[in-house]
Amino acid sequence: MKPIWIVDDDQSIRFVLEKALLREDLPTRSFTNTREVLAALEQADDDEQQGPQVLVSDIRMPGGSGLDLLDKIKAKHPGLPVIIMTAFSDLDSAVSAFQGGAFEYLPKPFDLPRAVELIRRAVDESQREEVAEERMVAAPEMLGQAPAMQDVFRAIGRLSQSNVTVLITGESGSGKELVARALHKHSPRANGPFVAINTAAIPKDLLESELFGHERGAFTGAQTMRRGRFEQAEGGTLFLDEIGDMPFDLQTRLLRVLSDGHFYRVGGHNSVKANVRVIAATHQDLEQRVKLGGFREDLFHRLNVIRLRLPALRERGEDVPALTRHFLQVSARQLGVEPKRISDAALTRLAAFSFPGNVRQLENICHWLTVMAPAQLIEAKDLPPEVMAVGVEGHAPEAAAAPAAVVTHAPATLPVAVGSDAAAPPAVASEVVETSSAGVSNWESGLEAEAQALLAAGRTDVWDVLTRRFESRLILTALANTRGRRIEAAQKLGIGRNTITRKIQELGIE
Repeated sequence: MKPIWIVDDDQSIRFVLEKALLREDLPTRSFTNTREVLAALEQADDDEQQGPQVLVSDIRMPGGSGLDLLDKIKAKHPGLPVIIMTAFSDLDSAVSAFQGGAFEYLPKPFDLPRAVELIRRAVDESQREEVAEERMVAAPEMLGQAPAMQDVFRAIGRLSQSNVTVLITGESGSGKELVARALHKHSPRANGPFVAINTAAIPKDLLESELFGHERGAFTGAQTMRRGRFEQAEGGTLFLDEIGDMPFDLQTRLLRVLSDGHFYRVGGHNSVKANVRVIAATHQDLEQRVKLGGFREDLFHRLNVIRLRLPALRERGEDVPALTRHFLQVSARQLGVEPKRISDAALTRLAAFSFPGNVRQLENICHWLTVMAPAQLIEAKDLPPEVMAVGVEGHAPEAAAAPAAVVTHAPATLPVAVGSDAAAPPAVASEVVETSSAGVSNWESGLEAEAQALLAAGRTDVWDVLTRRFESRLILTALANTRGRRIEAAQKLGIGRNTITRKIQELGIE
């Protein structure tokens, strides 16, 4: 292991720390001023093994302060933990140390066992960051060790020499565009353009022109001819995000392009040949949309040549630590600040969060932490309120003796129950209402009986049906309690505002 560097002009401090650390089998190297340290760092740049594992520095020394040293070290060695010692235990020094990226602030006189424990924590953090940096350097454009993500990576590899149409499904924020870009990057069309369009974000009246372009004078305001996304993606890939929201009449035009490779600009009379690979994505159940008449069945089959299902982040919790560290690095680069580290306890709490907004939500949380976390090391208490609230929610059902299967999110592949199953107030729901007077065993028994009845009837969607009933009744009860105020209902349930809004829409409660 690399040594602990101690920088202090006080010989007694250096001596005491050296002896205490050597007893812990931690090698040390001591310096009396900042100039010696900077010179030693320049020499160590050629040999990483000669550099420090952790640097412990006094704040006030002849020839340069510990804060100046901290600034210079962080500029060249941002991952090196630096502990600042000072006999001047004032708030300004502490704030300056943390703003400069110090690992911790140690006031003098210090308790020696506490100082050693702090240095040991810094060593552990340093070694953990070294491993994380090595993984980051070797990481591909997409991160994921979970089996579900490895399946996605294998599929991208198998499709690398193909121009076949691909349909990517998955919840909002799960990274569907990243998969589309990876499919393009590893395809024979990699040297061509990658053009993306969100069909749900463009008004219906403009979407046709956006996709196919228009001729001059085609409509009011069309002063010049404009090439659409199909022409812009010539020789490359066109990514149609949220394809399930495409207007029905435009679906017919898209089907024609996929069928014969030609289209007409709006107001045009000459067909344009499209040499484009189409990759589509949706968070919706297109089969259900077809049944309801909202999506053309023939277009669905044209798009559904190869389907890739992208897992929700809650299905790949083991990827949360790597993604968190990655996004903290990205946020720091974007904001021009020192990357923050995150404790194991905070990572554990994050991994327990359900992430209704998926990877995009985790990225936003990391941006928030980069700005709002008070220290360089993010602790569990620093996590945003929605994570803390929902994290506690994960334990609430146990306290109420609710079966885990009822409150766990249903797998994304299960069909959404519609009709009477979602609306009828079954025995399970009534038992929940009676819990306060009869005890939790009543509704648990009712739940078990209902599950047995559905299973005996040969149903294969029991999980989905009962989960929807449970969640519907829970939200309705909370809304009744708050006279329809959603934010207050979400707070009482211990879930986020976005979560209750999404659930109300999914369950059709409105």
